[in-house]
Amino acid sequence: MPGRYFDELKTGDVIVHAVRRTVTDADNLLITTLTHNPQPLHLDAEFASQTEFGRIVVNGLFTFSLMIGLSVQDTTLGTLVANLGYDKVVMPRPVFVGDTLRADTLVAELRQSRSRPNSGIVVFQHWMRNQNDEVVCSCLRIAMLQRQPA
Repeated sequence: MPGRYFDELKTGDVIVHAVRRTVTDADNLLITTLTHNPQPLHLDAEFASQTEFGRIVVNGLFTFSLMIGLSVQDTTLGTLVANLGYDKVVMPRPVFVGDTLRADTLVAELRQSRSRPNSGIVVFQHWMRNQNDEVVCSCLRIAMLQRQPA
């Protein structure tokens, strides 16, 4: 299933992404080591057990990246010209190994590209929720999408 062209979107559209993902130890270990992040809260179970969380907290970059990744199939797959930026990234709750995460998206804004007549700019509001329906991450993603071919 391809993403959507600029012309197929309407401001206010809500997309609930069907794919869910349960976070594993390997997910957290890989993103943390791949990015050379030495934060013991993500890597050291003994250290993490002494914090207010009482256990390892999953690296926020994994949560953010998964949120965007889960949205791609329904939003920009095959229609993206470029991601132009991310704004207002927040992580109001921690994510733990074993949490099952899902994403949903609101089309917050649409505007024609001034420099590219075959493209438009979309502002997506993304949310990532855990199995308790608590928001664990959100952001605005600004993307340039292709218009439908004539």
